[in-house]
Amino acid sequence: MAESSSGTAVEPKVEEALPPGASSSDGAQPSPEELVAKAIAPVKKEFLRPPPLRSSASRKIDGVTDRKLDSSKLVKDKKSKRQLKRERREERKSAPNFCPVIAKSGDVNSCVYGHKCRYSHDMEAYKAQKPADLEGVCPFIFSERRCPYGLSCRFSSTHKDDIPMGNLDVEKGIFEVNGLNKDVQKLLWKNKMKFPKADATLKLLGCVVKGSLKIKTVKDREEAEHSISNGSHGLQENGCKKEDDLGSNVDCYPEILEENAEDEEVVADESRLLKKAKSVNDDKCSSDEVNNADASASEKGIENSCSEAPQQSARDDMLPETDISLKLHRREKKLIDFSRKMYLAPLTTVGNLPFRRVCKVLGADVTCGEMAMCSNLLQGQASEWALLRRHSSEDVFGVQICGAYPDIVARAVELIDQECSVDFIDINMGCPIDIVVNKGAGSALLTKPLRMKNVIQSASATADKPITVKVRTGYIEGRNRIDSLIADIGLWGASAVTIHGRSRQQRYSKLADWEYINMCAKKAPDGLQVLGNGDVFSFVDWNKHISDCPELSTCMIARGALIKPWIFTEIKDQKNWDISSGERLDILKDYVRFGLEHWGSDSKGVETTRHFLLEWLSYTCRYIPVGLLDVIPQRLNWRPPSYCGRNDLETLMASDSAADWIQISEMLLGKVPANFIFTPKHKSNAYDSAENG
Repeated sequence: MAESSSGTAVEPKVEEALPPGASSSDGAQPSPEELVAKAIAPVKKEFLRPPPLRSSASRKIDGVTDRKLDSSKLVKDKKSKRQLKRERREERKSAPNFCPVIAKSGDVNSCVYGHKCRYSHDMEAYKAQKPADLEGVCPFIFSERRCPYGLSCRFSSTHKDDIPMGNLDVEKGIFEVNGLNKDVQKLLWKNKMKFPKADATLKLLGCVVKGSLKIKTVKDREEAEHSISNGSHGLQENGCKKEDDLGSNVDCYPEILEENAEDEEVVADESRLLKKAKSVNDDKCSSDEVNNADASASEKGIENSCSEAPQQSARDDMLPETDISLKLHRREKKLIDFSRKMYLAPLTTVGNLPFRRVCKVLGADVTCGEMAMCSNLLQGQASEWALLRRHSSEDVFGVQICGAYPDIVARAVELIDQECSVDFIDINMGCPIDIVVNKGAGSALLTKPLRMKNVIQSASATADKPITVKVRTGYIEGRNRIDSLIADIGLWGASAVTIHGRSRQQRYSKLADWEYINMCAKKAPDGLQVLGNGDVFSFVDWNKHISDCPELSTCMIARGALIKPWIFTEIKDQKNWDISSGERLDILKDYVRFGLEHWGSDSKGVETTRHFLLEWLSYTCRYIPVGLLDVIPQRLNWRPPSYCGRNDLETLMASDSAADWIQISEMLLGKVPANFIFTPKHKSNAYDSAENG
């Protein structure tokens, strides 16, 4: 049922349905103020258009079928892992899967594996089936570097033979880093990688690791602390066994265990501690308080010590050696000054390296990689390590990791600290995705402050780089809790905290609560930088948040950058940029070029670039040009009516149809392969969905 302008309920017909903000049957046009109040974009009347008639479930656009209304046809048939593995094995020997060594050199004898190579060596068969070259030039020509894909490049006709094989990119300072070393990957696969600093830190903090022993004496504590500061292999000397299962559900507890305690006695349920805690102060009961209690407490067993823990005083200044964090953070760290810097948020799927390069060109100051799961990093998964890649143009760069337990996070932090070039490490404690929360990570940590403390302390004490934290206001809507923890987060070792102004339950629905963010910023200690996140979509939003709370260091920009990455330019120039469709297309061209350099200029790289371009276009279609609005600037929650742009390209870019996104990709990367299907990973164009991201 729908409502007419008079408020009477009517049943609209499909061909007579009106778009939001369009004129009603009596010709009345809602005012811009009325539209804004309903979160509808106030597009100028001359650009509005009636909705297209859809007599069938699909329509044709330049030979591409729009199956938006028939969503069942957008879903691919799922195949088993065994079937996919068999298909990949068969595909490797096919002509399209040509040996990359031969493709690069052009010599069939250059492959050291010869006939045993798992790839095809039939050059003539490969040339016969290779698709025609794409329009344009090879992206590697811009860097005056010989293309590493050689014959398999989709721009091979533009290659120049006089370019040397040397990497001139490195000489010019243009390169990518943070690739996973093969030797390290093999050690991770075999679970033979050693983590002396992380394990010594866990031992010092009194964190339980399966098969390990607690530190009971001052001597052991001093030896562990010495091991952390010097990075020595004192762990083996102290007789501490390493955990065999990196993915096991272990956690830190404040109990002191006897030296010969069984493993099943070590692993206790942390929820019992939280259920018995009657206040926030009780939740803050730390391992160091219990470690300094009477020695007789250690002889009572886990159950007695758990029941007595909430009854002890939670004030850290009551005991002589309560603040372990002071001991763990003595060495100096080069802290990052986020003050008034434009920070591009870590964005799942779309926040890849080519997109970050685009944002750097448009003015971003700080960038951060996509969220990586600690357990996958410790297993040596190449796809997860690819999220840590850094381009040389990213002068201030951090990586974001996510884990549920302190031992997993500490070891991942030590590994990143050793193998990667980063400026800071961010721990995600606000991810609302079910698959992450159900494992106890992300927003789930907001319900367990004791574990949250142990994760931050162990990571900060292990890493030489600054540790930052990203959180939400709370887990359940209406029950904010970060304001009660903001002072402790700084004491635990974090140098900065980013607060997303929504709860986990809200996901991305409703507007961000900036009043609560400002209250937390005012409560934060002097050494802790507080960053705000949520609904920053123009320089007006940026200025307002900065001026409302001087204690706020800066604002993190997330979806605003996905929809219009030139927001960084707008903030620096303090203007609303009425960017043309041609200029927007040029930005997409830069993204494609960066993508081909990153993922490859062969057929596989082209399609990977196309996939991530389409994911990004599912966000950019939400942008409404400044010249079409009655009220500026655009707000992030405004739903656009059906409108026409000032030219055909602008109209095409405003479409929320996947078929039109595919058409834009074909303008940049050529025709899609046969039977090509694309389904957006995120419901980015669903304004009224709590999953909107």
